[in-house]
Order: sequence, then structure tokens, then C-alpha cells
Amino acid sequence: MTTARSQQIHPGDTPYYHCIARCVRRAFLCGDDRFSGKNYDHRKQWIVDKIKELSNIFCIDVCAFAVMSNHYHLVLHINDLEASNLNNDAVINRWYQLFNGHMIVDRYKKNEKLTKAELTVVNEIIETWRNRLTDISWFMRCLNESIARQSNKEDNCKGRFWEGRFKSQALLDETALLTCMMYVDLNPVRAGISESLEDSDFTSIQKRIAEYAVKQKPSTKERLRSKNVSGNEIDLKPLFPFIGNSSMANDSLQGIQFSLQDYLELTDWTGRVIREDKKGAIPDHIQPILQKLGVQQDNWVKQVQHFGRQFGRIVGPIDLLASMSDKLGKWWLRGTSSCRCLYQSSNV
Repeated sequence: MTTARSQQIHPGDTPYYHCIARCVRRAFLCGDDRFSGKNYDHRKQWIVDKIKELSNIFCIDVCAFAVMSNHYHLVLHINDLEASNLNNDAVINRWYQLFNGHMIVDRYKKNEKLTKAELTVVNEIIETWRNRLTDISWFMRCLNESIARQSNKEDNCKGRFWEGRFKSQALLDETALLTCMMYVDLNPVRAGISESLEDSDFTSIQKRIAEYAVKQKPSTKERLRSKNVSGNEIDLKPLFPFIGNSSMANDSLQGIQFSLQDYLELTDWTGRVIREDKKGAIPDHIQPILQKLGVQQDNWVKQVQHFGRQFGRIVGPIDLLASMSDKLGKWWLRGTSSCRCLYQSSNV
């Protein structure tokens, strides 16, 4: 029986989620149709562009993404702080980039005189939209519906494009988040599509490497820009940042409490091990990173490589899993043994 989305998304317990959507077409989402010989790889850019557009509208940050031949992965962060800081006009403007809005809100936007009761209705509608701007289900709906329409138009057909509802995994702590992000970033390497991280097109790791290279050259001025639905240029929201080595003493600074350099080094080393199918000795510069994550080196590569199959809809330390199990009224959660393995005491 399908699990209700309300039992899969738990914003009060964690803001981080891994989402997967899979295509049902024989031509795949972005692959080759062996019957017609047509290639659909251009659709990968459709998805990346739509993700960028939606992350600018929603109060949801993108931590990682990878677009494959018949599915894509997203690791998302619900940004409640950003949503709470938006004034009413900002909420309306964002929502109107997605949908037509509401008649009474149109009157409010035109500064028409409204009764007290009408203003109450306007505020209620705006709060509903504010909540939806932090709702992963609405984000995924906007993304998948747009891609399905474009693909159906191109294929000159109707009907279902996606396999069904998107799947999601709640990531309860930093170790779960980084393990999942690395699994997503290494998808093309694991699939044998790419030889290196730099060659992994349509992934967040390629984007982070490019951005890291720009930061290493202070003289290089590069702004990320795109066009919104109205055709106007906008500044793109960057990927959710790594701030582990940030010296900024700012409580409002949001990001992943880990060093970007450490993440890139660990991802590169893990990808090489997966690609060459050899464990070998853990390099000296990698050992402290694994210690920081609190994971056992013998299990790390296995858990990253098989994250999609090993873990269930909630990933985290055993004590947190037990707490979530009680909250959901479940006596057992799939992936508990894999979580126990991942979080074994680290003695690297």
C-alpha cells in the first residue's frame, strides 16, 4: 500500500530530502530510442533549467542533483527561514510566476479598497501560498508537470510520462545528507557514463567544481543569470552552500556544516574506488574527513554505492530512527540494518 506523503515528509524533524522521479517511456527521459533512433538527451537541460527556475521561486534549496537517462535525483533543503522573511508582496509575486493567482488578491495588488473581511481572506490565501513555497510536493509537481507537457508535445502524444508519484527519503542528520549527496553526485560514474566528476554532465558536482574553480581566481567575475517565465534576466540562486570552514559569525548563515574542499576530495576518492572496483588503503588526507563524518571506512564506499537500494524512506542514526518509528506508529523501518552499518563507530 502506498505511504501517504505526510508520512514521508517531516519538516519538523529534518529539512533535507532525497527525491527521485522515474519515466515510463521506452525512449526514456533523456536517452536513445532504439526503435526510432532518436536521441532525447536535450531533455536533460530542460530539467536542469526548470530546477534552477523553481529554486528561485520556492523557498527550497538544491543541495545536489543528477539527471540520468530515465530518472533524476534531487537532494532538497526546505528553507523555512527564507519563507518567514518574505513579505506579503514577495509571496504573491513568487506565486504568480507559477499560477494565475486569485481574484481577490488581484484586487489587493491593484491597491483597491477592501473590507476587513476581504483583507482577512487575502492574508489567509497568502499564508497558504507561503506554506506551499516550502512544500516539496508542490515543487516536484511544478517540475514534473512542466517536463511531462514539454515531452508529450515533442512526442506528439498524450498520457502518463512519469512512473507515478516521486519517491522521497528523509535525511535526518549531516552524515545521511552527505552520504546521499555523494550517491547522487556519483550516479554517472557508477553507471559508467562518466570517467570523472568533471565529465559528469547535468550533475551538481560538476557545477560545484566549476564554481570552486572560479572562487580560486578572485579576478574572475562570473554571475549566474537566467531568464524567468516573462523572459526577464534574473540572478540564479546558487546551490545550497558548504559553510563548514566559514569564518562568518552569523547565526542567519545557512548551509551544510562541512567543508566544500573536503566534500570534493572525498567524492573524488570515493568515485575512483567505485570506478576501479578496488578498496585499497585509505589516503591520509581522506581519513580525517571520514572521522569527521563519524563513519567506518570499511562501510563507507558500500553505503554510498548502494544508497538507493540499502536505505528506506528515512535515513539516520539508529536512535533517531527509533524515535521516528514510534512517531509513525511503525515497529520497524526499512533500511535500519544499513543505517546501523553506516553509523558504526569509526576507527579509521
